Amino acid sequence: MSTLTVERAVLGDPLTEPLIRELTHEYVARYGAGGQEEMAGHPAEEFTPPDGLLLLLLRDGEPVAGGAFRRYDAHTAELKRMWTAAAHRRQGLARRVVAELESAARAAGYRRIFLTTGSFQPEARGLYLATGYTPLFDVTEQSAEFHLLPFEKDLAAPTAGKAQLR
Repeated sequence: MSTLTVERAVLGDPLTEPLIRELTHEYVARYGAGGQEEMAGHPAEEFTPPDGLLLLLLRDGEPVAGGAFRRYDAHTAELKRMWTAAAHRRQGLARRVVAELESAARAAGYRRIFLTTGSFQPEARGLYLATGYTPLFDVTEQSAEFHLLPFEKDLAAPTAGKAQLR
């Protein structure tokens, strides 16, 4: 049986290479040049403690999923860089990353999480709806044009089972 562990990381670590490479490819495939701009738009420092965090899920030492948060405002963390390796999707790994990031953001003193995903990412939209995020847009609206889909979640509500970082 394989072992799944949670590890803190920083952009530039060799372990983050699959996340950055695959996420950039995914964004560019869906959004064109705007995907490259999004990936280059936030310096690594934004995802380091005390204001941010990047973590990876490792299966037998290999990165299979990850994500990050950064400071949005004094009470709000913003989720960014959510990724699951293509060969490891549909296994609940993204839900695990969200739970780990929420726990870490709560421990860092944040009371709310904000995030945006793109309208060309229905999987992400489904993930956030399924994990209790409140959509800040009309969920019935269907558009062929790109637009951001903002979500929020109150972290003050207690959660079942605290996630632990190693």
